[in-house]
Amino acid sequence: GSCHQIGSGLYSRPDPRCTPGALNPQVTPATIGSTICAAGWTETVRPAESITEQEKAASMAAYGDGGSLSAYEYDHFVPLELGGATNDARNLWPEPGGSPNPKDSVENELRREVCDGQLSLRVAQHAIVANWVALARHGAASPPPPAPITTSQSGSSPNTSAGCSVTASYNPRYHDYDVYVHSSEPDQPVTVSDSAGHSRSWHTDGAGSADVYFDGAGGEQITVHVGAATCTGTL
Repeated sequence: GSCHQIGSGLYSRPDPRCTPGALNPQVTPATIGSTICAAGWTETVRPAESITEQEKAASMAAYGDGGSLSAYEYDHFVPLELGGATNDARNLWPEPGGSPNPKDSVENELRREVCDGQLSLRVAQHAIVANWVALARHGAASPPPPAPITTSQSGSSPNTSAGCSVTASYNPRYHDYDVYVHSSEPDQPVTVSDSAGHSRSWHTDGAGSADVYFDGAGGEQITVHVGAATCTGTL
């Protein structure tokens, strides 16, 4: 009962503390032709119901949902057809109602636009997590492009009011790091990178914060670009 959905009914969204969304590393802009844009691909990665049924019951308990399991869809917050993680607790939650539902229509339209080259994969993933309900209610799936990431050569922010800080914590369950970013840049793309050339992108919430899942080595220095701000930290 510690998780609380945003809204109600078919137009509800998951608690960002419990279900922030997570991505499938196999799906990248370079692989969409053989993954999400290939007919039938999602069925090859979708977990079996025999696996997810118990997980669904546990997730319903976490959200304080009563009633039968059939009254909820065990929903991939970032959908499989947009490169969402296949069976990660951070990406699954009990969505009220059955399927099809209004979120399905938004997912299908965003996938079509990604596969037609009209929309980047990152923007589509961001749109689902940021507020898919707004897209559904306005009758248009295409979100506006995010503000570009800008940094100066010195590494300081060109906007004196922009700033950020970063901390990291190893997650033994998922064998990666939670990189916690706090900034003055709400609803902006955020990219974490290290000296080896690894990078992961996500987005800040309305308060300028983000939790980016990052694979790296302990002690490695990381650089964060978020909106007009840049900061560094250590894994």
